[in-house]
Amino acid sequence: MTKYIIRRVLQFVLIVFIANSLTFIVPRLVRGDPITEFLNNQQILNPNPEFETWVADYKARFGVDRPLWQQYLSFWAGVLKGDFGYSITAFPQTVWHRIRVALPWTIGLVSTGTLLAFLVGALLGALLGWPDAPQIFQWLVPVLMILGGIPFWLFSFAVIWLFAVELQLFPPSGGINMLDVLIQGNTLQAHVTSILQHAALPIFVFVIFGIGGWGLSMRANLIMTLGEDYILFAHAKGLPERRIFLRYGVRNALLPVITALAMAIGGIISGSTLLESAFSYPGLGGVVGTAIGQRDYFVISGAAFFMILSSALALLLVDLLYPLIDPRVRYQ
Repeated sequence: MTKYIIRRVLQFVLIVFIANSLTFIVPRLVRGDPITEFLNNQQILNPNPEFETWVADYKARFGVDRPLWQQYLSFWAGVLKGDFGYSITAFPQTVWHRIRVALPWTIGLVSTGTLLAFLVGALLGALLGWPDAPQIFQWLVPVLMILGGIPFWLFSFAVIWLFAVELQLFPPSGGINMLDVLIQGNTLQAHVTSILQHAALPIFVFVIFGIGGWGLSMRANLIMTLGEDYILFAHAKGLPERRIFLRYGVRNALLPVITALAMAIGGIISGSTLLESAFSYPGLGGVVGTAIGQRDYFVISGAAFFMILSSALALLLVDLLYPLIDPRVRYQ
């Protein structure tokens, strides 16, 4: 087990190193100079007679006037110190400042939506696959399949139109309304209430779309599990149906789904771009989307580092914890 853990940790480090190296190199292979483009836009608003000197000074500040291999070494030196540099388009803001402000919004939103979708979807999927479950659950299969086929952005706009525009039950966008918070006395309760109101619709959309995938996956796993010999043996022993369902059926069918959950949790930071863009949510997805559009190298590299680290770490943890989930698993 010790050798296995050491090998997996080394693989984890290698994955993080290679993936982050690619995110550093690939944006810089695209033709064009984002610093010159950014300063050109500033030049239109505020003409600078010494434009070339201005561009050279900015390139020296960001270190992009050096050879690529020197920039690469500086990138990893900064990563080891927790310093990702400055944002090109939001200078003098640091990359870490932009990530630190946006990251809690993304983690809170997508982690809540993922866990709710998993719990509801796994439960519905188990009931869909169990022969003795009420027939009403079987009617959910076509509904889940239809929901899974609707474009994400179209469903999001439909939810915003119905619940925010027509019924006016929830705000259509944003993460918090500071005006309402100040009107209510600027208290902690007012902050929490406003945050929950703004997060309700994005979480609802996330859960609705997630239920279908988790439910159908759990249903397929449970149907395959029902054909195993230990299920037949449990029935032959006369064990209660509830015990067979929970202990022998659901427990074993959950194993592949839990692996998928770990991958989904690892992708929480990177999987929120479309959701946050649709609802103008102030999370990391919006920061990354803007940085890609503006080719802000440093923000892209810094955000990608956290995305890659979270995904690789989640896979590492689930691989190490798998023997606790299934005692039959033994690593040699």
